[in-house]
Amino acid sequence: MGAEREARACAAFYGTRGLAPAVLSCLRCLRRFAGSTTKRCKEKHLEEALQLTRVLSEGLQALGEAEARPLLRCVLAFQMEATSSCSSFQKLEQMVTQLAVGKEALLAQEVDTLLTGLALQREVLSPEDLQSVSMFLEESSLGRQHWRQNLAPLLQRLASTLCWVLQGQPTPGSTWGYLVIKACLQVFQMLPKDVAPLVWSTSGKSETLQSLLGLLLQVAWGKALNKDTRLLAGTALSMLVNTAPQPQCGASAVLTLFQLPIRAGAGELKFGELVVEVPPVPEPDGLEKLVLTRGLLTCCKMDILCCQLEGLPHKACLLLDMVFPAVCALTREQKDCHYYCFQACSLWLQRLRESLAALWHLTGTRILAQDTELLQEVTQLLWNNAETPVEGVSEFIHSSFRLLLEIYHLECQHFQDQERPLYQQMLQRVVSMPWQIKARYVPLCAIVPYMGSQQVLDAYPDLPQHLLSCLSTNHLCPAAAEVYKVLVQQQCSEWRDGQRGTEVALAEQWALCWLPLLSQALSSPLPILQSNSANHLLTWTLRQLPATQVLLATRFGGQDTMSLRAWVSVLKAQKSVAGALPLGSEALQRLSRCLATREEGVRLAALALLCCSPNTNQPLSGTEAQLLREFLPLNLNCDSSSFRQLLQAAMRKALVRLRDSSLAQLRGKAPRCSRPAEGAEQLAQAVGFVEWLLQLSITSLRPGSNYQRKKTALLLLAAVLETCTDTWSPDRKKGQPPCTMATLLSYARQSGCWDFFSQPNLLALLSCLQDSTNEVSLVKPRGGRKDACLGLKQFSQRRSPPRFPFSHVPLFPMSSLSWQIRDLASELLVRYFPTTFPERIALAVFQLAQDTLGSPRVQEAEAGAVLMKTILQKSDSGTMKSLSLEAEAALTLPSRGLCFAQHLLRMLQAQYKVACQDLLRAAATAPMHGAVAALRRCLLQVPEVAVSMQAAELVQSWQELLTCLVTTVRDITSLLLGALQSQQGSGAAEQAAAPSFAEMGNAIGSLIMLGKGQGQEEEEGDSILLSEEHSLILTCCWVSVKEIGLLLGGLAELLLSPALPAEVGPLLPLPTLQMATRVFQEILLRCRHWGAVEGCSMGFTKFCAALLSHPDPELQAIPRAVLEQGLEALSGPRSSSITRRAAGFPMLFLCIVSGEAPAQARPLLTRCIQTLLTLAATALPQDWDQTLDLPQVCALHVLQTLVRGAGLGGAVLCHATPMMALALQGLGSPCWAMRNAAIQLFSALTSRLLGQPWSHRDGRPSEGLSLHAFLGQHPKLGAVLLGELKAATAPTSGGPRLHPALHAILTLLAQLQPAADSPGSPSAPFLGPLLGLAESPIYAVRAMAAKALVPVVAPPQRCRLLLQLARQLPAAPEQIRLHNAVHGHLLQMQALLGSAMGPGGLSAEALHPVALQLEARGWLLTPAQRCPLVRAAFLQVLALLPTSFSPGFARYIHDTISTELGSLVQGGKSGCAEPQVGSAVLHQTMAHFLCSEAARLADSEQIAAVCSLLQQPSPDIQLAILSWVIAGEGGSCKEVENALGLTLLESLQSVLQERRDKEFLRLYLEALLHLYRDPSSWSQEASSKLQGSSRSCLEMLLHMVEAECPGPDLLFQSLCAASLLLAHQCGDEDVALVERWCAALEECGQSACCEVLRLAAARSLRLAGPDVVRLSRHAARPSLVPVALRLINMAIHLLQDEEREVRHEVSGFASLLQQGPGELLQDGCIFVQDNVGLQSLLELLLGEFGEHPETFNSLLQHIPILDLRSVVEELQANKAASLYKEDEPNVFAEPAVLAQQLLPVLVQLLQKAPTGSPLHASALQWLEATGPGVLRDLQYCKRCWSQGTAVRWGMKALGCAKLHTALAVLLVRARLVAQVLQVLGEGATATPGLGYGSQELEQELELVQGLLAQQGLASVPKQDNAPGELGPLSGTDSSRHAAV
Repeated sequence: MGAEREARACAAFYGTRGLAPAVLSCLRCLRRFAGSTTKRCKEKHLEEALQLTRVLSEGLQALGEAEARPLLRCVLAFQMEATSSCSSFQKLEQMVTQLAVGKEALLAQEVDTLLTGLALQREVLSPEDLQSVSMFLEESSLGRQHWRQNLAPLLQRLASTLCWVLQGQPTPGSTWGYLVIKACLQVFQMLPKDVAPLVWSTSGKSETLQSLLGLLLQVAWGKALNKDTRLLAGTALSMLVNTAPQPQCGASAVLTLFQLPIRAGAGELKFGELVVEVPPVPEPDGLEKLVLTRGLLTCCKMDILCCQLEGLPHKACLLLDMVFPAVCALTREQKDCHYYCFQACSLWLQRLRESLAALWHLTGTRILAQDTELLQEVTQLLWNNAETPVEGVSEFIHSSFRLLLEIYHLECQHFQDQERPLYQQMLQRVVSMPWQIKARYVPLCAIVPYMGSQQVLDAYPDLPQHLLSCLSTNHLCPAAAEVYKVLVQQQCSEWRDGQRGTEVALAEQWALCWLPLLSQALSSPLPILQSNSANHLLTWTLRQLPATQVLLATRFGGQDTMSLRAWVSVLKAQKSVAGALPLGSEALQRLSRCLATREEGVRLAALALLCCSPNTNQPLSGTEAQLLREFLPLNLNCDSSSFRQLLQAAMRKALVRLRDSSLAQLRGKAPRCSRPAEGAEQLAQAVGFVEWLLQLSITSLRPGSNYQRKKTALLLLAAVLETCTDTWSPDRKKGQPPCTMATLLSYARQSGCWDFFSQPNLLALLSCLQDSTNEVSLVKPRGGRKDACLGLKQFSQRRSPPRFPFSHVPLFPMSSLSWQIRDLASELLVRYFPTTFPERIALAVFQLAQDTLGSPRVQEAEAGAVLMKTILQKSDSGTMKSLSLEAEAALTLPSRGLCFAQHLLRMLQAQYKVACQDLLRAAATAPMHGAVAALRRCLLQVPEVAVSMQAAELVQSWQELLTCLVTTVRDITSLLLGALQSQQGSGAAEQAAAPSFAEMGNAIGSLIMLGKGQGQEEEEGDSILLSEEHSLILTCCWVSVKEIGLLLGGLAELLLSPALPAEVGPLLPLPTLQMATRVFQEILLRCRHWGAVEGCSMGFTKFCAALLSHPDPELQAIPRAVLEQGLEALSGPRSSSITRRAAGFPMLFLCIVSGEAPAQARPLLTRCIQTLLTLAATALPQDWDQTLDLPQVCALHVLQTLVRGAGLGGAVLCHATPMMALALQGLGSPCWAMRNAAIQLFSALTSRLLGQPWSHRDGRPSEGLSLHAFLGQHPKLGAVLLGELKAATAPTSGGPRLHPALHAILTLLAQLQPAADSPGSPSAPFLGPLLGLAESPIYAVRAMAAKALVPVVAPPQRCRLLLQLARQLPAAPEQIRLHNAVHGHLLQMQALLGSAMGPGGLSAEALHPVALQLEARGWLLTPAQRCPLVRAAFLQVLALLPTSFSPGFARYIHDTISTELGSLVQGGKSGCAEPQVGSAVLHQTMAHFLCSEAARLADSEQIAAVCSLLQQPSPDIQLAILSWVIAGEGGSCKEVENALGLTLLESLQSVLQERRDKEFLRLYLEALLHLYRDPSSWSQEASSKLQGSSRSCLEMLLHMVEAECPGPDLLFQSLCAASLLLAHQCGDEDVALVERWCAALEECGQSACCEVLRLAAARSLRLAGPDVVRLSRHAARPSLVPVALRLINMAIHLLQDEEREVRHEVSGFASLLQQGPGELLQDGCIFVQDNVGLQSLLELLLGEFGEHPETFNSLLQHIPILDLRSVVEELQANKAASLYKEDEPNVFAEPAVLAQQLLPVLVQLLQKAPTGSPLHASALQWLEATGPGVLRDLQYCKRCWSQGTAVRWGMKALGCAKLHTALAVLLVRARLVAQVLQVLGEGATATPGLGYGSQELEQELELVQGLLAQQGLASVPKQDNAPGELGPLSGTDSSRHAAV
């Protein structure tokens, strides 16, 4: 604390002088700088101090040295303590330099005094001292001057320190050794002239430096474990070489160093004049060569690297003859240092480029001539490692390719060599590689500048298509974008050089080449392709070629969804380039349509267009603000998480624009306005918009809203508070508020706006802390309910008590995302709101937190923990006194965190006592997981608590509390885990394995009997379902155990990392840590629940990491001891199964080894894996017990867990080969458990070796790793795989044998990609064994071998191999030797052809020779080939070559198939068909072939043949054709679809009458619906096909839906098919059928029905609903009006459905109603978003059905009648919470929001209806039935909330969704009652039970709403509608706004 002492002395010295104010201000800033913990705050305070020193400098110049000395000394002291930060040190250096102007000698004297004391203070320098030495050498000129004068003592201290470090090895994670070597490096670098005589002069030779050199060599050669330290030592040695006076001397020393590994530990080494002993290398790891090589390439002088070496022939030099061979050797070694090896490779090429001139002078020839071995080695090295998966290596490979080509180009230029074959060779290799390999695109980019764009495109014609494929694959997208940019830049350069005209001409040239690619990508239906092309290509293109905007905009002028999306992308890119974007009325109307469309991508793109701007101070235009006001309320409840995040990001940009433009206006720096009042209008608009957005967000946070609305509102609120407040966030680098933000806040508050921290806002966020809503997509399983299989008449909602299968323990809310709501709300409260809550609210929140911590529900207990953490962070000393935790504790403890922790610990101890007495009662009323979770959050997530733990005066209190806490959780763990043991007492604690399910059941049953009393028995007996009591105990046990693991791990991570004061002991002493270790062991060894194990494992990993990185050896030994105990337990005998019963046992090992530092060696991991490999390879005993897990099996399971562990990354890959060999060996074990464990290990290894499969645009996995690269990275593993393959294909004397590992190997190979064709490819040996597997007698082996053959064969070799395989097929029946071989060869041909059909595949001409060979073997398709599977495989091969055959052979195929299928039909009729194995597969393949050919050729004869087959009675053929139709393979040929649709319609009646098979009927109807999915596909001919049978078909379908039990899938198809028929056959006589159909839809659309039925109702509504509604609007069809109202009513209901697909279908219905009957439906663009569809339906009701009396009543059905009194009484009763509560049928629905949206519609209906109309009569009836109850409820609310009776339960009510919904609906109904009274007049006032007029009721309503608003239960009454109330558009259209 020297700086603080100097600061006090300085303040005392200047206290009475004239400079006192400025000095004290400066000292205050420096103290704040020293006390800050975040970099942002440090920089801020230091900058303020620097500004003050500039003022002080002038005053100090007038003073003497004595008066200036204290301030200089003080700043130097702060500088000495800031040596860990270079930026802080530099600023302090500026300060002292500024202060010492005119007093430089004084400053030099003070620096000398300071650094002299540093060097002479002790023999061994501390890490802080070393940092000071390095920093003063690097950044201070006076520091360098001092060390130059005191070099000898400095070197002595450095040598002594390094020697001590190497002898002591303080800790593996210590930076001590690194810092001392860094100081040596700085000395050699900064003081070279002073160091040189000590090394290279005989007279000046330094013994100290000689000793230091020896120590550096020891470090480099492995004495230090830390890899970074060794690498730095190599750099220091190279820097020492640079001090050589002549290059030859330095080169000679380097040559000696290179020879050192050969004679390690023997003799002496001469380095200049220094002589040291060669350091011994006990276990050479190969890193020493990397250390030396990388050091030389990093900093060695060029003249040393390029000088001629003496004593070596051929003009040798270091760079070419010593360093390069070392680099090649390094890249070949499979060590854990790939990154540094390839960094050395890139550095070598960089140094080679820099030294070309010197090397040419030395050698006189080219370095990289075409025929030189050096060039071949470099290129081979780069290609072999181009696909390495190691992070960071690819960047080095990329730069190496560029450097290689640049060097080659420079040499060709220098030697005037016009032949440059390297370019063409590299391009050919790139083209031959599959497009999925990322490594091909980097050399392609490097080649383009040297070959020219046109030559590259001519040689690579498939490049545009490949770029499209890459853009649809995320990991390939950047590489593809770079290729595009390089080519376009090269083209532009060539075009400009060729003087081809203006920018427009360049754009047209660009369009010829690239417009098809970009337009296809931008209009693609794949979001990833569209997004990547817009982000990576479009904006860049417009910047380079602005004239392309017109071409692109013209290209996307269509009205379909994809054109709109692409059009918006072009506008957004144009706006980002040009800044402003004027839009005409037509463009603005189109933009409004984009904002309302159903497609989320289009809406987001349009939103981004509105919000973005290249300049943040560009204000929002009036049109943009208005469009945002219309857009946001309609998109708050979107159920897409990504949509919400992107919405927030876009709105943040808009808010920044509003803020910055407003600040510019206030500063007077805004652009000149056209009108004087425009600036004020912009300010008012900005302030008003932010206020509106704030109110919209707050209103949407009420508990009655669903999860989606609340999450979106919180994100928007976070954006508002982050952007528009002046809250400083130290942890953020960007996004800090502007310094003038206070001016804007003052302006807004003067306008009555921006009261961000008002009490209603506070209450709204506090209600979110109790949130328990869920994300819709995770709430229910997708399969629906069992009731879905019932018919509608038998359907009834079934309710069952909350009982669950025993294997399902619903402990953790896995589908619950409410923690996101709670944590986000808590973060907003803590970060932005005032530091303390109001006292009344603080007390209520604290009481609620205590109550909810005792809830058995996990969500409520977690909410209590969040509440407790929040109140801790928002309290002060006054609040602590009010809370009265413990009177004496609250008054005596100075730390709020300590006080809270003690209170929670006492609560936990009290709950533990209850659990000891009666665990059932404790689980129901006082479970411990809530208190443990609260402790975890308060201790680990509150920064102030962590700070107080390091306060010296509180250390003892914290030590006592933490020790007591660990003891308590140990006791709790023992109690809970012991309670689940079937054996009680002392023996239970000794049991090593977890109990079985049966044992747990017995133990819990005993506990329940004890809790209920001995006389009571379970009524359920031996039920397999869990009772609530069972679930209570399990929840209490497992969740508490999980929380304990997280708590202990977090405590260790927090308390063992920071350096506490030396005079105090550790907060977690050794016995406490050992106790915590035993707790972890107990949980992981005795725990059964995976969720608890996973949570505990996270904590144990942190625990082990903290221990292993601690400097105390005793703490480091704890994880090692646990690992040894685990390995001993694993290999030793035992009486129970550990791994089978305890999921945590393998996790024990994973946690320990994951705790090792990644940057260092992993001795624990190596020890663990080697022991496990040895154990697993041990032979099985002769008499092994099947009921117990063998040690070998356990070892395999642990290995699998280690391989899958995410924390280990690639560290396990060093052991991949022995583990793979072990797994393959285990697959052949006679023990099933061994085989099972081996296949799991193999799967884990495969995933780790190949990585996760990358997503491809067609949904198939697209791996980026080729077989060539895989074998290059793992050569030993390749040998293992090849050996197994050869063993499987070797001939055996006793016939074929099984090879269990064979299929696994083939699966691994099949997941790789083919590589480029290159001589000597390591994949070549695999070809023979794979071809030999074609004869395998096992079908699965033949099939997988065919797939594995694809990556082995390079694309250029495919055609040759296909021809070879075709020739091996028998030309005649008598030539067949083995059917399996024929089948295997056909499968291999099919696999190769299938891989060659994609982009860059083989052309028809190239495949013509193969087709000729197949034509010669056409008999394989005929019955002469008796195996149907061979015939089917042959036909599948033929199907892949449709354009390569001659017309005659194509006809032969068609005739053969027709004959076969025709004979099948005839045989079926005669009954003489013989069944044959595989015949069904053959017939289905033939049918698929005929269908595909008919669609390809569009031939009427073949189409008729397919339709004829569909009408034949063969089930196999019919199912094949139907499945082909459903798969959509005929979509490219409308003729085929039309013909098949007519055929299906013609046979529909007979199919429905027969109903021979439900599956066939389902497929039939599904195919019919697929063919007529587009309304335009229905023709007059289709109607004629149904002439006379339409009504009967419709009746049969409706009867199936109403009365039968067809199952949900068939019911879905039947209802949709009935809707399809009804849409096209609805006449006057069909009203009854329409009503039956409508009733069926209403039944299926109920919320309690399964998802399939609700979707059927929604789709049926879209199919036929618009036609019914349109017919009802005609005067001739009044009978359909009630049906139309029922349909619209059901649509409103289904638009609230929790399934997005259901809502989308209904929004399609609403969209079609908006469309005129003559308009054609545009694909997707007319389908509006769900909420927009709801608005359009309400507008339709107002405009078309407003006068119908049923309209009013139908809308009232959506306003629920809720019993407010029962809800309030339930809250007042405050009953103990049950573990379960019944799920809502529809968690997405928001009755309160919908009611508020319907209110203005109902009011307008009343106002528009004429006096005396039937609608008024309906309203009067509703008033009589509802009005009195509404008034009673209002009076009840006034009584409850006006007399203060609700204070006790008010905070709980604040989070009650039922209460909020009931109150919101009550207010809506009351407003509607008031409107009815106003419209109906005096007649309605006389209604019995009312007694109020409309005005009196309005006043009463305002009073009640005001009372509720004070409690946060209603929005604040305003004159206008609340922002969250969504009403109809009232005739407005956003497209009519003025253009921007």
